[in-house]
Amino acid sequence: MAPPRNVVKIAVQMRDAIPQLIQLDQAKPLAAVLKEVCDVWSLPHSERYALQFADGHRRYITENNRMEIKNGSILCLSTAPDREAERLLRGLQSESREGHREALRHLLLLAPDLTFAREVISRDGLQRLGTIIEDGDDLGEVLALALRAFLELMEHGVVSWETLSIPFVRKVVCYVNMNLMDASVQPLALGLLENVTLSSPTLGQLVKSEVPLDRLLVHLQVMNQQLQTKAMALLTALLQGATPAERKHMLDYLWQRNLRQFIYKNIIHSAAPLGDEMAHHLYVLQALMLGLLEPRMRTPLDPYSQEQREQLQALRQAAFEPEGEPVGTGLSADRRRSLCAREFRKLGFSNSNPAQDLERVPPGLLALDNMLYFSRQAPSAYSRFVLENSSREDKHECPFARSSIQLTVLLCDLLHVGEPCSETAQDFSPMFFGQDQSFHELFCVSIQLLNKTWKEMRATQEDFDKVMQVVREQLARTLALKPSSLELFRTKVNALTYGEVLRLRQTERLHQEGTLAPPILELREKLKPELLGLIRQQRLLRLCEGTLFHKISSRRRQDKLWFCCLSPNHKVLQYGDVEEGVGPPTPESLPEQLPVADIRALLTGKDCPHVREKGSGKQNKDICELAFSVSYDHGEEEAYLNFIAPSKREFHLWTDGLSALLGNPMGSEQTRLDLEQLLTMETKLRLLELENVPIPEQPPPVPPPPTNFNFCYDCSIAEP
Repeated sequence: MAPPRNVVKIAVQMRDAIPQLIQLDQAKPLAAVLKEVCDVWSLPHSERYALQFADGHRRYITENNRMEIKNGSILCLSTAPDREAERLLRGLQSESREGHREALRHLLLLAPDLTFAREVISRDGLQRLGTIIEDGDDLGEVLALALRAFLELMEHGVVSWETLSIPFVRKVVCYVNMNLMDASVQPLALGLLENVTLSSPTLGQLVKSEVPLDRLLVHLQVMNQQLQTKAMALLTALLQGATPAERKHMLDYLWQRNLRQFIYKNIIHSAAPLGDEMAHHLYVLQALMLGLLEPRMRTPLDPYSQEQREQLQALRQAAFEPEGEPVGTGLSADRRRSLCAREFRKLGFSNSNPAQDLERVPPGLLALDNMLYFSRQAPSAYSRFVLENSSREDKHECPFARSSIQLTVLLCDLLHVGEPCSETAQDFSPMFFGQDQSFHELFCVSIQLLNKTWKEMRATQEDFDKVMQVVREQLARTLALKPSSLELFRTKVNALTYGEVLRLRQTERLHQEGTLAPPILELREKLKPELLGLIRQQRLLRLCEGTLFHKISSRRRQDKLWFCCLSPNHKVLQYGDVEEGVGPPTPESLPEQLPVADIRALLTGKDCPHVREKGSGKQNKDICELAFSVSYDHGEEEAYLNFIAPSKREFHLWTDGLSALLGNPMGSEQTRLDLEQLLTMETKLRLLELENVPIPEQPPPVPPPPTNFNFCYDCSIAEP
């Protein structure tokens, strides 16, 4: 007879004692279970003890998480969290340095557990750790352990970072500013200051005033990847907390100190692989750098501004009065005004008064900045562009000003100028760290590309929008390749001609659509079940390989990792936390297990509980697209295992694999693409012998039966 649903068979172990094999009734109070376990070992005062998971982070069993106990779980009997917290905090008051060290090491092992962390915090444990950090008697291992334990306790969110005292923050700043500091201390100090800066505007201003940018530059130039990453994290946090004016001043100063060149040569092109966290901070730095363009993008041209009128005149003069005496000299005011209006139209403005074209935001004054930069940095190319098109009379002229305005809007859209930074994105372009004035330089390449594409398409004014669509595709495809330099970008984008774009479109269309002949459609339908089975097999194999996932808090991006995989027999999901920089663990070493039979449903996007808790702001849009959860039976309740996929592809692979496990159809975009690709390949292989043979829309008619069947051979007649 099967045991009741709320009874699980487990083992309980204790040091120097024979383990107990018990049937745990989940309906029985935990205190009663503890008393029974203690009675077997003749231990009085069962309230002084608690149960922990024997593997992983040795989390304490509470009434809230006891449903995580499954058949076959191994628990251990240990000191209750309140008594353990008191013992360790007494150890922190010890006069012995070795006693301090041992207490801190044990505290650090238990700090990830929320139950234990609450007991420590309720007994002023953070204040005692803060005293050790502020005293700074030992600047080596003890200080590093204290900082790490402090960070672990604060990560639970029980206490706000805003409650930290100013003297404490200043002391941590001192550790960041010290020379010849222990290599394990400064990354932790930088990480603590990053949390403070992101969480508290007041303390963030203190950190900004106390930590010089030059000091962060020193840390960035140390060949220690962990220290570099934490210094970059604090730098981006300070930039995000600054006002636009302060941010511009800080970035200008950093560029003067050659930070851009150092990042390009020693971080992006370093021999060591770029970590995910550093890639994210480089993405943030690029977004903040491009964000400096937003005020100009949002500001329309002021027709009453003398400076802006002079800039427009300089643009006209650079095209039509390159040197010598101005053309309008000696003419009346009306005649000169008429000549200028005609030249502005030749320049490609839609109105004789160019201010009307630049009143649109975006791009506002940013379009004028781009045009001026092009005319000054590439005067020959600018004059050739304008004069070549303004002198044509066959309606194929490419309007420079209109093209520049629309191209600026296009670049701002492709590069997400003015949009808030994502919490997890790592999509930075090395090109923007390899070039000063990278946005304007990119415009110079793009406007010449537009003129080239215009001529290849033999476009007229009516084709303007079609040309912009092609240029957008050319730029987007080339940016997706992440060229390492502007010159490489120029080479690749110029190689992507209009004819090549048409070829790529046709190829993609053939891959996606195939042929629509009924016999081919019938063949494809017959092939689908077999190919879907092949895709299902691949998805399950991918789940068996496993994936590293990031842990995401409700406040900001975290750098902690956990690993999940499917057992080879496809019956259990195995998962557990892993350390950063360590390779994927073996399935046998993973502490947690979730039987596939217990899974109720697969949830994605906004239906996931961890997405609902974070809200629906713009910054969480990308997290929403990568989020999925599995709901499973947790005793009598429903629990969730929550995921944030590292990429869109991993999201599709995992949701497909989980759907296949649950017997549901695989409905992801990746499955559609894979199926289409396999169908196209298999169909072509089946039709190789029919190459160049026209396939009719309708099958040929079946011929009438023969008048006799004398030609048939009776195989049953034996040979003599």
